Amino acid sequence: MNSPTPAGDSAAARRSLEALALGDAFGERWFPLFRPPRQAYAEVRARRTPHEPVWHWTDDTALALALQRVLDEYGHVDQDRLALHYALAFEADQARGYGHGMHILLPELLASPAAWRTLAPGLFEGGSLGNGAAMRVAPLGARFHQDVGRAAEQAVLSAEVTHAHPEGVAGAVAVAVAAALSVRGEFTLEAVAARTPGGQVREGVLRAARVPFSTEPWRAADLLGNGQRIRADDTVPFALWTAARHSGDLEAALWATAEGFGDVDTTCAITGGVVGAVTGVDGVPAEWRLRLEPLS
Repeated sequence: MNSPTPAGDSAAARRSLEALALGDAFGERWFPLFRPPRQAYAEVRARRTPHEPVWHWTDDTALALALQRVLDEYGHVDQDRLALHYALAFEADQARGYGHGMHILLPELLASPAAWRTLAPGLFEGGSLGNGAAMRVAPLGARFHQDVGRAAEQAVLSAEVTHAHPEGVAGAVAVAVAAALSVRGEFTLEAVAARTPGGQVREGVLRAARVPFSTEPWRAADLLGNGQRIRADDTVPFALWTAARHSGDLEAALWATAEGFGDVDTTCAITGGVVGAVTGVDGVPAEWRLRLEPLS
């Protein structure tokens, strides 16, 4: 394997980012805003491509883009700069589906980026344990795949700015490690769990490793969580299970993840970022790529 460079592998990061955005926008199609749940379920089961001419992405991609810009500029996570970029992304379009905590935190960081050190731990009495840090981090893991330990360390830094709770941080570490191992051809759920900090996220990934790939995705989501609780431990295990189940097939991975419903834009973003770090988006139907909102 080539020696690592300070800025990492930008090509792998870009593949992951494009697939993350595709998963995010694809997953968003299945929310009740666009089609009733019964219709969504039938269309997912029938593998019917959403008809909307433009598939807009959400805060998952907006914040992944912000993280990408900081890594492109510095080659590592500069937390104060990252806080500002997160805040700028929020200010540019607050209607991307940001969670309640980000509506509290990010406007404050726009005025004082370094205040994340005191503000983020104060969210929800101990920091957010949500899935937001996990949903945006796969391209970081892909970028630093040559040093999985560094990928995990940088994931921690990227998470702490908004998700100070250990479970929120662990979710980001698990996804970054999965993306790094995916690029290396070493991705297994057991290997991800081994590098994930102890706690509920790690236990969830270990449970996922025990769920056979012959299990129907909706059933796996029942067992592992589908993100409906908007927590890292309720989101990351299932998303990584579908990524491992379809590690070389982005289209199949996204359809399987969509079958779990729940916070489906985020589960699909995570799965897409991990699988797409290797595959890119070229293998999905051309109409999917044409409908995806362009990345700015």
